[in-house]
Amino acid sequence: MPRVLLIKMSSLGDVIHNLPVATDLHRERPELQIDWVVEEQYVPLVRMHPAVSRIIPIALRRWRRNLVSGDNWREFGAFRGDLRREPYEAIVETQGLLKSALVAKLARGPVTGFGPATAREPLASRLYDDTCEFPPAAHKILRYRSVAAHALGYTPGESIDYGIAPTVATPGFVREPYCLAFHSTARAAKLWGEENWKALVAMIAAQGNSCVLPWGSAAERERSERIASGIAGAMVPAGLDLDSMAALIAGARFVVGVDTGLMHLAAALSRPVVGIFCDSNPVDACPVGPGPTTYRGHVGKPPALADVVEAIRQVAPGAV
Repeated sequence: MPRVLLIKMSSLGDVIHNLPVATDLHRERPELQIDWVVEEQYVPLVRMHPAVSRIIPIALRRWRRNLVSGDNWREFGAFRGDLRREPYEAIVETQGLLKSALVAKLARGPVTGFGPATAREPLASRLYDDTCEFPPAAHKILRYRSVAAHALGYTPGESIDYGIAPTVATPGFVREPYCLAFHSTARAAKLWGEENWKALVAMIAAQGNSCVLPWGSAAERERSERIASGIAGAMVPAGLDLDSMAALIAGARFVVGVDTGLMHLAAALSRPVVGIFCDSNPVDACPVGPGPTTYRGHVGKPPALADVVEAIRQVAPGAV
């Protein structure tokens, strides 16, 4: 069986944006077996796509914390052997980093990736057998889909299909109708002010919605609790794994969130989404999905509360 290998290891948002590549490949070349190299923590996400036949987990983030560990080197050896088990008709590398390019070169087959003007680390492009360049305004999804199309010789369609669905039931703790507020992100500069979130959550709850504030760390949980404090209908859940989070997202009336992977997961799951951008460029990373999506803000220009409220009314009329 002919095979294609996708190299998109991280982060959560980038892995989500690469999912339409698998959908395109399955539609255009249904005879292909699709393999995917991804960081171990994102395996549950890739597993949601039925067109991906084999997932090859990599633990690069964990391995590099202890480079002298014999166990880590044995794990790497097993990973390398798994990667080289079969030859590939094409290897599609959409990370654009030196580390991902080196991983791609470990596999057996021609590698297609970004050119030096597009790759995040231009040196990586020297390791590819073929390259593609894109204008700065091209969305990440278009870039990823186009690299695969170039490598396999087809033209991607206009519609975007992430191809995933939750694999578990919606958690039973939530009262419908509910929305999700993703207020946390790894980079502090991308955060939106707590006072804005508190006012927004109060407005959402006043319309009869539950508002769930998920978290991923102790500090994020404390932030969720501060925002929810004193607001009837605001809820801080227990910690959720990625499968349960996807199921929770899929049942939401709408989702509002800063530039974080879970906000993009909501777009992938066809929910109405408002993205809040405070320190990242929405031109190539705004939420895009089958459902209604929009965003407010830009680098160094956090949106005002009124702007976000107007955006929610645009994608989810009557919700706030």
